[in-house]
Amino acid sequence: MITDKLKGFISLGILLLILGLFLLFNSVNFGTTIADNWIAKQGGADTALYHISVKGYINSFLAVGSTLFGAGLITIIFTLYKLIINKE
Repeated sequence: MITDKLKGFISLGILLLILGLFLLFNSVNFGTTIADNWIAKQGGADTALYHISVKGYINSFLAVGSTLFGAGLITIIFTLYKLIINKE
């Protein structure tokens, strides 16, 4: 019973890990796309303002991706530790 729940936590950790890596590696594409949509809604903006918004959106995706990656890694490590302790 406990090992089934712990295997579910491992699955959750793997999902968070993969989602975090996906956001980390695609943060430039996502940030640029959102900044392009923002500038299209504004009808145009200064180049410096555009670069600031691109950098901000990229940093946002990097922060979310690294948080999800870290949470997934910690979840997997803690769950594997609990599985090893329960087998003894």
